[in-house]
Amino acid sequence: MAERQAATDESVVDFLDQVMRARTIEDVWALHTARMARYGFDRLLYAFSRFKPQNSLGSPDDSLILTNHHPDYVADFIQGGLFRHAPMVRWVADNVGAQSWRLIEERLAQADLGADERRVAQLNRRYGIVAGYSIGFRDVSVRAKGGIGLCAGEGLTQDDVERIWARSGREITVLNNVVHLRISALPYTSRKALTARQREALEWVGEGKTTQDIAIIMGLTPATVEKHLRLAREVLEVDTTAQAVLTASFRNQIFVIPELRSA
Repeated sequence: MAERQAATDESVVDFLDQVMRARTIEDVWALHTARMARYGFDRLLYAFSRFKPQNSLGSPDDSLILTNHHPDYVADFIQGGLFRHAPMVRWVADNVGAQSWRLIEERLAQADLGADERRVAQLNRRYGIVAGYSIGFRDVSVRAKGGIGLCAGEGLTQDDVERIWARSGREITVLNNVVHLRISALPYTSRKALTARQREALEWVGEGKTTQDIAIIMGLTPATVEKHLRLAREVLEVDTTAQAVLTASFRNQIFVIPELRSA
């Protein structure tokens, strides 16, 4: 028993070491999906936003969303907007910790689901998304929120999942929290990435420098600095340079260590 426990602990340490060494969100996600599949959760849906409005789930365009669900399901659930009515998504938005999907069964049995929530349940059943757990992460800002849905493999019931959770739930929760912290510390882009020059110009603005100051520091003309700032605003899809600095900061695209930069 002690040898088996030691082997398990070593496996967890190896996983955490690989996660902390990973340099891209894609690498972290690949490690995590493989690890969760070992517990029986073969489909995951992760979302994190630093732009969550009060009393709202916000827009997917302002969130980092990672998933290995079927693309057709993602199109209906995310792009189609059904996620806004999903009971477990709403639970995650308002809570911290792990919650069994047994909650859905109980609400169905009590006829406590609205029409839109029932549509979500029907969609989930169609894609075999019937058993699992969700985890809401604790974040440092009232505007930031992250969570993940762990969907059990087809053929597993919620009773099976409860047994998995009784055996490994604490470990699974800790690993998901660490992965969330790692992902939220890495740069991400929604569509296009900032160039090195655009990043540097925004960094100097963030330091309180004027366009003239930045031109001298970067060895450019003021017009060229303005061009880099304008293009950065376009990439980040914002109207002002102040918004660009804030958005780039939230997405960890400025003030990043050199090895994480890309031209």
